[in-house]
Amino acid sequence: MSKVVVGAQLFTVYGHTETIEDVAKTFEKIARIGYTAVQISAFGPVDPKEVAKLARESGLKVASTHTAWDRFLNDLDAVIEEHKGYDCQHPAVGGIPQDFYDAEGVKRFADLVAPVAEKLTAEGMDFSYHNHDFELVRVGEKTWLEAMYDRISPDHVKAELDMYWLVAGGADPVAWINKCAGREPVVHFKDMTVVGHREQRFAEIGEGNLNWPGIIEACEAGGVEYALVEQDDCYGGDPFEALAVSYRNLKAMGLS
Repeated sequence: MSKVVVGAQLFTVYGHTETIEDVAKTFEKIARIGYTAVQISAFGPVDPKEVAKLARESGLKVASTHTAWDRFLNDLDAVIEEHKGYDCQHPAVGGIPQDFYDAEGVKRFADLVAPVAEKLTAEGMDFSYHNHDFELVRVGEKTWLEAMYDRISPDHVKAELDMYWLVAGGADPVAWINKCAGREPVVHFKDMTVVGHREQRFAEIGEGNLNWPGIIEACEAGGVEYALVEQDDCYGGDPFEALAVSYRNLKAMGLS
């Protein structure tokens, strides 16, 4: 069983990474909380080389990124160079256009992603797909997400499973982690709570209703390298404090 490293998905603090000065302050705060790894996502127009330098100086491993689908298709050489600079082996896509989400779209995605993944593999990297809830739409007898992972080789697409969105789509995160064992180097840890009358909300890890002991055990058994903490909305609260609460709670559960 592998020891999972807890990282911070920096989409959580997307308002604090617009400039390189913002990035420097953010990395300092993230490292002070105790995180040793990050995922780069939703940054402003900053130089990747400067970001890589700041990450190294802050003692933060760039575990993954969210990179736009069109860049994988049309700017792959630059994407590879950026990830070499980050010393990052796990680029991921945060989503693809909506017209892929039918049975024919699974086939088109498989055809398009194959040469991308093969070129990344040649450079010591892989390609991960990040899900939301809409991938759990039914396409025949399976959900789109099932059909996609069943059709496409693990050599071409890894699974960046998002715990919150699996639950939001009516799925069992533990079952999905077990299904994708061996093809999930990076996952998203995100909790869900209920407030008021039937309102689902994002929550700090351990402050909501997800089965974290079961999720953590499955991740360790499934070979997950990095669990990246993300909170899409902090509802007016401090996103750095939200990440700190999640980190403290996961540390109490035996991760760090």
